[in-house]
Amino acid sequence: MSKGVSDDERTILFEKFGNKIGDKEFVIVIALYTEKEKIENDKKTKTKVVENNSFNKDEGYILNINDLAKEFTLELIDGKKIKLSDLKGKIVLLNFWATWCAPCLMEFYDIPAKIIEPFKNNDFVFLAISSGENKETVLKKVLKLKKDGINFNIGIDPDKTIWNEYATQSIPKNFLIDQNGVIKYVSTGNAEGNLEKLATEIRKLLQK
Repeated sequence: MSKGVSDDERTILFEKFGNKIGDKEFVIVIALYTEKEKIENDKKTKTKVVENNSFNKDEGYILNINDLAKEFTLELIDGKKIKLSDLKGKIVLLNFWATWCAPCLMEFYDIPAKIIEPFKNNDFVFLAISSGENKETVLKKVLKLKKDGINFNIGIDPDKTIWNEYATQSIPKNFLIDQNGVIKYVSTGNAEGNLEKLATEIRKLLQK
């Protein structure tokens, strides 16, 4: 559940199992291995760790660290619009998510305490961008989140126009952009400690 989720994976499961997976938010796939398969899988896992530590694994980034962030105009859920270039001089954290993505929603519940509150008095802006969903679908989820105290800037990218400039594959994906519009940190998934790492990187930028 800590890993990112791709839209294709979710769609395949929904087409196969239909309404049996409910509203498609929380889907857990369990695979059973024989002892031999377990040993082979452990070997593959160790290999993946080495690849990750070497930053060789393609995690679906079109833009990466030290790239200039692509300009966009984002429509917020309240109807207002905001351009990335209007935020120059501020630190911006882009978070790509979807209403069906369980890791995304789990991350949302930690963001107010770990990201929003610590930097609320700084030149910092958090933008959560719903990818590939219409306003009605997103608004329904936003209203539910607000009841749980989750209330921050949420925008819609129904045609994936913004997403397609930044990334592919799994969500949630985070892009931390500095005061000059340069990407300084990226992450995929909701792994343990991920938000703490993001907070550390934000502090570094604020000290410059």
